[in-house]
Amino acid sequence: MRVAEAGNPARRGWMDRQGLRLDAKPYLSGAFATQRLLERLPVEKVPLKEVTAGHAGGIFNGPQFKRVYLTDPDHSVPFVGSKDMLVADFTALPRLRKIDALSRQLSYLKLESGMTLISCSGFNAGRRSYVRPGMDGYWSSQDVLKVAPDKGRIQPGYLYAFLASRFGEALVKGKVYGSAVKHIEPHHIENLPVPRFGAALEKEIHELVQEAAELRTEFQKGLDTSTRDLFRTAGLEDLLDLRWHGQRRDLGFAQRGLTAATLRALNFQPRARGVMERLESVEHVTLGDACEGGMLGSGVRFKRIDAEPDHGAVRLIGQRQAFWLRPEGRWISPDQAPPGIFATDETVMIAAQGTLGDNEVFCRPFLVTGSWLNHAYSQHFLRVVSGNPAIPGAYLFAFLRSEAAFRILRSMSVGGKQQDIHEELRKRIPVPVLTKLDRDRIANTVREAYMKRDEADRKEDLALAKLEEAVKG
Repeated sequence: MRVAEAGNPARRGWMDRQGLRLDAKPYLSGAFATQRLLERLPVEKVPLKEVTAGHAGGIFNGPQFKRVYLTDPDHSVPFVGSKDMLVADFTALPRLRKIDALSRQLSYLKLESGMTLISCSGFNAGRRSYVRPGMDGYWSSQDVLKVAPDKGRIQPGYLYAFLASRFGEALVKGKVYGSAVKHIEPHHIENLPVPRFGAALEKEIHELVQEAAELRTEFQKGLDTSTRDLFRTAGLEDLLDLRWHGQRRDLGFAQRGLTAATLRALNFQPRARGVMERLESVEHVTLGDACEGGMLGSGVRFKRIDAEPDHGAVRLIGQRQAFWLRPEGRWISPDQAPPGIFATDETVMIAAQGTLGDNEVFCRPFLVTGSWLNHAYSQHFLRVVSGNPAIPGAYLFAFLRSEAAFRILRSMSVGGKQQDIHEELRKRIPVPVLTKLDRDRIANTVREAYMKRDEADRKEDLALAKLEEAVKG
């Protein structure tokens, strides 16, 4: 239970400024303290609606509508929801039917570089994200509130930095209302006070945010390039455009040579077997052999002991946030946990528990390297650690993030409501083996992409630090 500070109790006058809301959240969220701090700043403050432009004044979400998803990129557009806006790799985004996206009803939901996105419905309501250059041409759902800056009056990166800062966070989340399903509407934030610190500082902050956005776009391009390079060099270019749902469905097939390993029909899926056979047609090594001497298993189970970051705690990453740009997992004491909670450099983590929806993270991988080596990881990941120096983890990741590997892993599911990946079948996944020169090139492409991601985080942190210094100074 949260209580008001003894020296700063909630006051009757606050309720008038909140439309007589009687729930505690706006009064205990720090929004009023932040608002008073900004009011005392000896600089100009302008309402948010005065520095936005575009549809509905530049602060809008959208109507509820029937979503028709397609997989053909010629007839669909990438579609961003309130959780998708937070992810680092957009490869697995759902795709909205293009004819609907371009319709009069939804055309204004097209994203433009420099917008700030705010999730306005659900458990993640109030989180912010910046539209990167690589997101031009994406569409967003009605659960994402768009803030389109008037570039003639404010720098987009500076506006995002303010809304993403702890000051903007307190103001935005103080406007969240609802019980089971949280909400924010455009009119709730249109009068948020935006401090103006002069063209020079705002330009400096904007440039840092924009450089971070461009580096994250390069990160995405690097991952896509590495996977395409691997499959083309291996002579498997046909697997890059798998068109899984355009193939004949797996109905009425027979399987011979059954063993005690599994009797589940999904594990003999003809479409997945076809992909396996295509991979086996080129020089390859099984995933089990590649990880011999390394690791191909789940993490340790352990009791979580919560702790504060300034008392030696580490951030625990679970499946939900492992694919976000900036994770927000709980902080735990590493001294009260086994050593297996950490990962070695270039460990491939695969989300290993979940359901079979195409847009679920189950069987999706990410690479642990750089700054992410400081985090702890739950047992819900399949850890893939190469035991062969000739096949580095970055190379394995370039393969495992492909649609072909994803479909093979999904076909190896076992379990009931919550699926897992079959312990024996996953060892048989064929990994194409290229020349050392090719493997090194592909692995280095992945490494460079992740270095750009870390650099993007540093630039964004620096931008937020400069803004906070200006507010407090």
